[in-house]
Amino acid sequence: MKLVYVFDAYCGWSYGFAPTLAELVRRHPDLDVEVVSGGLFTGTRRVPIGEFGYVQGANAEISELTGVRFGAGYARLIADGSFVMDSEAAARGTAALRQAAPDRIVELAAALQHAFYADGLSLSDPDTYRALAGAHGLDADALATAFASPEAAAAAQGDFTRTAELGVRGFPTLLAVEGERVVPLATGHATVEEIEQRLTALSTAS
Repeated sequence: MKLVYVFDAYCGWSYGFAPTLAELVRRHPDLDVEVVSGGLFTGTRRVPIGEFGYVQGANAEISELTGVRFGAGYARLIADGSFVMDSEAAARGTAALRQAAPDRIVELAAALQHAFYADGLSLSDPDTYRALAGAHGLDADALATAFASPEAAAAAQGDFTRTAELGVRGFPTLLAVEGERVVPLATGHATVEEIEQRLTALSTAS
């Protein structure tokens, strides 16, 4: 059995779920976790952030429920309102990080979200990936090149296809996958204890 984590780097609820997933992985280092980008802001949903009037209210709810904090850099983007969240670019970045350090992708996906939600950095900017590389011991030039590569673009589209095939419509979603069996463990929010209980129930039922 492995876990499949379907998230979007520009999804506030995914940002809130990141510490929970990190703790789950810390408690269960034997778990194989695949990280897939969902494609929340693509096509007609690629509009200035100011057009999403619910953002600040949702962020307050996310903070209250999960304890994550939204930083000053991000607050400036919200106040300005012109920033466009492009999930295709974020998915390319996730694919590049996944290629660079597959065994650390849970950690790096969380770092990618921190770059946006804490520091207000664009996930469409190669310099963001250079900064991430420097902070996490990766090759900055190689990561920036991978982010802009056709391979990363293809991987992003592959992630969106996989998300659809898994039937995922909301982010974040954590799934347990074993053969043809796909079982949701968390959608939107769950505690580590709740996820562990569901994993235990699955193991017992197997």
